[in-house]
Amino acid sequence: MFKKILVANRGEIAVRIIRACREMGIETVAIYSEMDRHALHKELADEAICVGKDRSINSYLHIPNILTAAIHTGCDAIHPGFGFLSENPKFVRLCEECQIKFIGPKAEVIDKMGDKAMARKMMIEAGVPVVPGSEGSIETLEEATGIALEIGYPVIVKASAGGGGKGMRIAWSEGELKSQLEMAKMEALNAFGDDTMYMEKFIVDPKHIEIQILADEQGNIIHLGERDCSMQRKNQKMIEEAPSSVLSPSERETLGAIAVKGAQYVGYQNAGTMEFLMDSDHRFYFIEMNTRIQVEHPVTEMVTGIDLIKAQIRIAEGQALPYKQEQIKISGHAIECRINAEEPQMDFRPCPGTIDQFFVPGG
Repeated sequence: MFKKILVANRGEIAVRIIRACREMGIETVAIYSEMDRHALHKELADEAICVGKDRSINSYLHIPNILTAAIHTGCDAIHPGFGFLSENPKFVRLCEECQIKFIGPKAEVIDKMGDKAMARKMMIEAGVPVVPGSEGSIETLEEATGIALEIGYPVIVKASAGGGGKGMRIAWSEGELKSQLEMAKMEALNAFGDDTMYMEKFIVDPKHIEIQILADEQGNIIHLGERDCSMQRKNQKMIEEAPSSVLSPSERETLGAIAVKGAQYVGYQNAGTMEFLMDSDHRFYFIEMNTRIQVEHPVTEMVTGIDLIKAQIRIAEGQALPYKQEQIKISGHAIECRINAEEPQMDFRPCPGTIDQFFVPGG
């Protein structure tokens, strides 16, 4: 069992991990930037160490400082949370070199599934249904035009290294394709330093359904049902709901089995999420995999009664999953909402300010 875990994150997810570790009797080390020296996660951890100045690139993304902190404080594992270094295969490999357990999947799996064009190709090989489109990345406008003519408009071009709704553009006709592809490539290069693109048929008015999976190091994989994240704005999820109101029990079983099949094919370990679109005929298409814990994980925890953070830690310790698929039961209903500080009358632009009143729902 781990004796001490370094939490390589801040904010809500760092607090969540620290509380789970405390309940498991595991000591924690928080990292923080100079700006976060009074942050809650720093106060809750057993130890805390500053890893750099205010900017994330100098602190929460600074791998040498984080690994030095872990070694200096005697940690035997690192939990990355979400964001920052959670899907950075280089960081995972360096953790292994330092003999520190990374609580998440292997670096080679993050490599494969983090590249969305590669993930799409692998799911095709696994027999998982994907949205019609390019088999891998697209290199030229001529190639993109040919694929678009084959699958039919509208199409959507996406950044292979993308996330958070960036590097995505819809082309409703051949006349729009060139400009939309160029804008998507520019945005992807600015956001991710990589303008590799791929293309899919754009599914009009789909349902966006994601399946939570858990996979141990002995090869056992289960799913914990779905989260419906169809309510979005600018490709950002606004509401997460479990279970989905549009899936029948048989569809839930089918989609869960498809997600497990895909995870098995890539040799997945730990917690992860397989994301799908469902069209108006209730056909499912794989779109991407998140190789980490997600912001929305409490929705699944509420309806299954399974603590996903504790499950991640136990899997990383080498423990086998203590439950089989038939033991997973969905009970009740849970909804999570994103709260944004924005100005609706100014195209929802960010609008930071002071929170004067805050009432937590009770009952």
